[in-house]
Amino acid sequence: MSRLSTLNPTRRRQVLAAISSFMNLIMIYVSLGMELAGRLSAKRHLQPRLGRQPLDTYLVRHYDRQRHLRNTTKISDTYTFDQIRMNRGLFRRFCEVLTVQGGLKKTRNVDIDEMVYTFLRTISHNEKNRTLQVNLRRSGETISRSIHRVLKAVIRLNNQFMKKPVPIPTNETSSRWKHFKRCLGSLDGTHIDVRPLTEDKPRYRDRKGHRPPNHEFLGVSTPNLEFVYCLAGWEGSAHDSRVLQDALTRPNGLNVPQGNYYLCDAGYANCPRFLAPYRGQRYHLKEWGTRQPETAEEYYNMKHAAARNVIERIFGILKMTFAILRKATWFTPKEVSRIVIACCIIHNFIKEEYGVDEIERTYPDTELEQHPSAGLETIEGTSMQPSAAWTQFRNDKATFMWDNR
Repeated sequence: MSRLSTLNPTRRRQVLAAISSFMNLIMIYVSLGMELAGRLSAKRHLQPRLGRQPLDTYLVRHYDRQRHLRNTTKISDTYTFDQIRMNRGLFRRFCEVLTVQGGLKKTRNVDIDEMVYTFLRTISHNEKNRTLQVNLRRSGETISRSIHRVLKAVIRLNNQFMKKPVPIPTNETSSRWKHFKRCLGSLDGTHIDVRPLTEDKPRYRDRKGHRPPNHEFLGVSTPNLEFVYCLAGWEGSAHDSRVLQDALTRPNGLNVPQGNYYLCDAGYANCPRFLAPYRGQRYHLKEWGTRQPETAEEYYNMKHAAARNVIERIFGILKMTFAILRKATWFTPKEVSRIVIACCIIHNFIKEEYGVDEIERTYPDTELEQHPSAGLETIEGTSMQPSAAWTQFRNDKATFMWDNR
């Protein structure tokens, strides 16, 4: 200001006019910048990107999500069971087991209850990812990650919930098992439909080529309808005996102690540790009707079918409980194999907690799946060949059962 006072009036007016013009120019640039920033902000609100929603939209989605979870898992045991095959108390117990023993951890945006609900809803009703996006107000990527996190945690529970087989005692009195002392249970294979790549479809069809692409699933059950062992992943074209041989040769595969055995159908060889029925004789329970057996072989087959029926029944209960096993899904064949094992683990968990659940009460004690052509199949390319000693063991057992009927 001291310098301006020394200037003549004309020069002073010119300097002040220049300063005023410069300040006006700065104000124009500032106003233009603020207007541009406002337009960009409005555009982001109109078309929000994932993870950057406005605060009011995020709160609405969070409220809708919590309301849906509350209505399905915290209000009614009956409704919760219909949705995820567990009541409210068992659902909380399952979440606790997955957290403590399965190593499941919540993420920044998704808690344990929501992840477990997402997984159970998917396998119980074969729920699509898009449907869960609507119900839970989540993105498809978040739904998929939650399912795979819970799947890994359930697989970690395999050693804990797969049952240890107990032989039938010598003093057994039940009509179904008293003829099969030292028996550990029964085993069989079933098919799970999958959607492989186009070039892999021929390998996933069964030996006759009639079924859609499917997995061969080997299940081993105790007399109390609990899984002892399960193996999934073989293509549908694989023979039952080949799958069983693979299960026996794996490092942590099926173990049959010396002196014990499992009941199997005629698709397997009658060899040590696996007791099969007589081929060429009436076998399946529905084939008998009111007709009574007339020979020792027929009587043995009838009793064998009644005892081995537990594996058919547990397959039926498993598929009735988990709809994802009843038809092909968009999961990859490898993921389907892990899902099948997870369903077996969850079945054992429910069985351990419930004893007998609603689905088992309503499911009849009859065969779900029959393989009438199993007795006509030949076992080739396998080392599990019938032995003379085991054939004599079956003959002696059939004669003893016929004489003491």
